[in-house]
Amino acid sequence: RVLLHFEGVDYACQVWLNGQPVGSHRGGNLPFSFEVTAALKSGENELFLRVIDDTDAYDRYQLRGKQKVNNSGIWYTPSSGIWQTVWLERVPQTYIKDLKTVADGEGRLDVTVMVEGRGGVAGAKVIVSRDGEVVAEARGMADGIHLQVADVMPWGPDTPELYDLRVIIENKAGIVMDEVSSYVGFRSVDRVKDADGHWRFTLNGEEIFHLGPLDQGWWPDGLLNPPADDAIVHEMDFLKAAGFNMIRKHKKVEPRRYYYHADRLGLLIWQDHVSGGAGPNEWPKWKRLRADLPGYEPRNQSWWSAEDGDALDADWPDWAHEQSMAELKTMIDTLHNHPSVVVWTTFNERWGQHRSMEIGQWVLDYDPTRHLNISSGGNFFPIGHIADEHNYPDPAYPLELTQFDDYIKVMGEYGGHGWLVEGHQWDPNKENWGYGGLPQTIEEYWARYVKSAEILGDLKARGVAAGVYTQTTDVEGEINGLMTYDRKKVKIPADKLKKIHQAAGLVE
Repeated sequence: RVLLHFEGVDYACQVWLNGQPVGSHRGGNLPFSFEVTAALKSGENELFLRVIDDTDAYDRYQLRGKQKVNNSGIWYTPSSGIWQTVWLERVPQTYIKDLKTVADGEGRLDVTVMVEGRGGVAGAKVIVSRDGEVVAEARGMADGIHLQVADVMPWGPDTPELYDLRVIIENKAGIVMDEVSSYVGFRSVDRVKDADGHWRFTLNGEEIFHLGPLDQGWWPDGLLNPPADDAIVHEMDFLKAAGFNMIRKHKKVEPRRYYYHADRLGLLIWQDHVSGGAGPNEWPKWKRLRADLPGYEPRNQSWWSAEDGDALDADWPDWAHEQSMAELKTMIDTLHNHPSVVVWTTFNERWGQHRSMEIGQWVLDYDPTRHLNISSGGNFFPIGHIADEHNYPDPAYPLELTQFDDYIKVMGEYGGHGWLVEGHQWDPNKENWGYGGLPQTIEEYWARYVKSAEILGDLKARGVAAGVYTQTTDVEGEINGLMTYDRKKVKIPADKLKKIHQAAGLVE
């Protein structure tokens, strides 16, 4: 049997092989595949792909992230068509289609083996090894396979330990029908109250302050598509050296290799669901978390009520909501096994925000192993684990409000300090901007970063558990990156950034 895999096609497509239709797909950020065995022929084969991309068309509710036809400001050049790898895979008649792993910091591992084909499978065997030495193995399949690794080395930013997996399916005679290799990181994601009663993130039972950049994942020569593995690793190495332990992946799902590198290098990932729904983006009110906005007075000891919900959620048609949920589910399924992914963010600000309580409850039920951020900087609803504020340019959080004391308080976006590096603008003829206006000197730019870090350090001491700085790189007209858009110039050296973070009490 032969499978044809597409890692990413933006947005909806139909595929023909040698004139025969082999499948169709909707969703621009996620992988999909078709079995094409019956349509193949000896010699040359013709593959035909038809793509439709409505981008931000008002009535299409398409999930498109930061793409916009009239790109300017915080909206970027749209792309269409194949933007990730296309590849063929030969598999047996009965084969392992997928794995689902759930591993915790105590060494417990559950493996679900998904098999496709004509049957005849009697069972599966899972072998866990580290540095070539087998540390656990078990058989099973019907209700999953359960293993315990003794003296496990937990996964984390300082110790990104990964264990190798071999999974084998056999028939009744003990003959191997298929075998795959994978890996797993053992880690537990939770929260705990500190001595002052503030909720803090924990990883493997230890408190951890999440510090990282907002990361758009855009490139001047490939838009959504990184040019190479080395380009991904170059950015991650810089961020690690700067003292960051987290990346907020903003309104985009990266190629799967990206998450592999985050796993092996030890970077926590906050993963956004790709936003969309151009029509209703303006419909909901934007209350955020700010105490100084009109209409924010507490009502019966709680600022939120059903009446508020009617105003803070857009009204999406069923068909658009169902497509959004299908893409959300596929994203969670695709990234589930990566230990680096620790937070799901369903909405950013109020973009496409709809049915928040329903969607939030679905995510909590579907993946209880991670934190849920219902809306980063958007309209908070009382569900999930996180209350997320955005403030530019310096961080600020309404700590005086008690409505959010049952949640982990995070600074989901701040900073955005701009600095223009001559000769490295995306388009010198367009507006190049940063939050709070542009400084006059590089020293003033550095001083602004230091000030924001110091304010965040004070907020950390008073109960804030994470900070997300905007952003890793410049993107088109946004010149508020720590690097230029072409990645050729670093505005603040990594060692200087780490010293700033240490002085502010953000990292050790």
